[in-house]
Amino acid sequence: MGDAVGEVAGGAAGLTRRRLLAGSAALGGGVWLLRGAIGPDSASADAVAAPPAFPAGVEVYRQVFENWAGEIHTDQLWTCAPRTPQDVVTLADWANAQGWRLRAQGYRHTWAPLTVADGTPSSAAVLLVDTTRYLTALSPATTAGGLSAVRAQAGAGMEQVLAFLADRGLGVTSCPAPGDVTLGGVLAIGGHGTAVPAAGETALPGHGYGSVSNLVTELTAVVWDEAAGRYALRTFSRAEADSAAFLVHLGRAFVTEAVLVAGADQNLRCVSRLDIPATELFAAPGSTSSSRRFADFLERDGRVEAIWFAFTEYPWLKSWSVTPDRPFPSRAVDQPYNYPFSDSIPTPVADLAGQLVGGSWALAPVFGQLQFLLARLGLTGDITDVLLSGGLLRDLLTLDVITHLLASGLSSDLWGPSRTLLQYVRPTTLRMTANGYAVMCKRDDVQWVVSQVTSGYQNLLTEYQARGAFPINGAVEIRVTGLDDPAVVGVPGARAPLLSALSPRPDHPEWDVAVWFDVLTLPSTPGLHQFGRDLEQYLLTTFDGTRAALRVEWSKGWAYTADATWADPDVIARVIPDSHRAGGGAGWDEAVATLNRYDPHRVFSSPLLDTLLR
Repeated sequence: MGDAVGEVAGGAAGLTRRRLLAGSAALGGGVWLLRGAIGPDSASADAVAAPPAFPAGVEVYRQVFENWAGEIHTDQLWTCAPRTPQDVVTLADWANAQGWRLRAQGYRHTWAPLTVADGTPSSAAVLLVDTTRYLTALSPATTAGGLSAVRAQAGAGMEQVLAFLADRGLGVTSCPAPGDVTLGGVLAIGGHGTAVPAAGETALPGHGYGSVSNLVTELTAVVWDEAAGRYALRTFSRAEADSAAFLVHLGRAFVTEAVLVAGADQNLRCVSRLDIPATELFAAPGSTSSSRRFADFLERDGRVEAIWFAFTEYPWLKSWSVTPDRPFPSRAVDQPYNYPFSDSIPTPVADLAGQLVGGSWALAPVFGQLQFLLARLGLTGDITDVLLSGGLLRDLLTLDVITHLLASGLSSDLWGPSRTLLQYVRPTTLRMTANGYAVMCKRDDVQWVVSQVTSGYQNLLTEYQARGAFPINGAVEIRVTGLDDPAVVGVPGARAPLLSALSPRPDHPEWDVAVWFDVLTLPSTPGLHQFGRDLEQYLLTTFDGTRAALRVEWSKGWAYTADATWADPDVIARVIPDSHRAGGGAGWDEAVATLNRYDPHRVFSSPLLDTLLR
């Protein structure tokens, strides 16, 4: 994210990121980037004692930890940059001897406080371990079964991983949209994209439709060696039962390296449209004869995402299809991040967001309309709605803004190698907080799930608006993936990641997909926690395990109370564990026991993990 500092967002018609961050942390979420690191010998560090007896040869300094949306912000914490995996072992032994904890950190592109808690003081016995400085090596590999693979250290960014694969004619079916996330971070939380098999599609060797974690054939982690009485590096094959606990570990372990399978790269075509009303796209099954429902696009293309801006009628629907040759209407692209209107923060969005966080929260409907109009301009070049708009919208959408967006290139029909279309979120996009859930169901029930989620959300939004409250000013995002099928990696005895939201339910073999959805809003929006709680309770009641079941998305917001996130004791202690225990298969308890066995001293833990993974 560091290369975004000072960048002009939106070009000539944009606002500098530095100015934006100075105006509102809620908009930028990266204030920590503007602060220099403080070394142990600096005069500024005198007030906080340096880590005692710290290992020689490992760079150590102090730095603020702040996450993507700025909701988690700490004092200057001691941070180090190990050069080798063995350095991490040395640090683990040191931490155990000194009573400290080690917390792996990458680009901080996360929402949940799995790494450290908000407000962690500089005096805390916590050492952040930056993997992005040196633990970034990539090399080609081949699995025992003959599949192509990449061996990657934990600090390698996913943008670099996919580029490395692409240079060798390889790719993945789906992945998280941001490029500024580390492989270690993606594996820790079971990162995913959006993909199920399209009609008639069969996955190529090395390709799968579940999480990135499910592509791992082996991994190396720092674990406690009981016989030696110290920590050590240990490589786990996917064939080993214990590996299933490390594939998604929430930060309760330290994985230094992994081998991921990949398959022959596939060219994709991504078509965006904004002409289907939400009442049709998200309609309940049987309520319309339309062939333009969400599930219809899923059946045809297999890779679908809907982004529905709050208080608007028409969602932004994206569908990706495997397309070997460029169709005539498509614009060929050879690099990722091809939505300039959302990659950077256009001046109108920054200005109006500034008014929102300044207290004008009732402008949320206007904000939703503005985001929709900018998307329509950037995707299609259609200025009709802009010309018809009035009031504040017309004042914001100046000729300079329109000209700049049109000059950036239209993005409604794109074609290129997979990575150029799978990664589309830059660090310069508007940073919002988000809840996150996965609904496990059978594929034939996807439209029912989508209609239940969107109708429940819209009913709540309308109820709040009637009371003069506007807790949501972002969008609902909906994606669909397959579940984790360990057969993808071709390793006999491989198991699905135990703590993955995509781990199959043995008692419901017909549940073969997960519908993912997030609701986004600016972090300081009044009422967001109560709205999050109301929506979460509705979802838990609706998807109670009868027709479909709910699990949380680890990196996002969950366990809402009226005034906080990750705080409801019942959701944390009962609901979430039970969602992974349900069905009688291996899951929660085995994963917790395994992670505790390999780190009995809880060197790799945090306050939230101490409560969640007891």
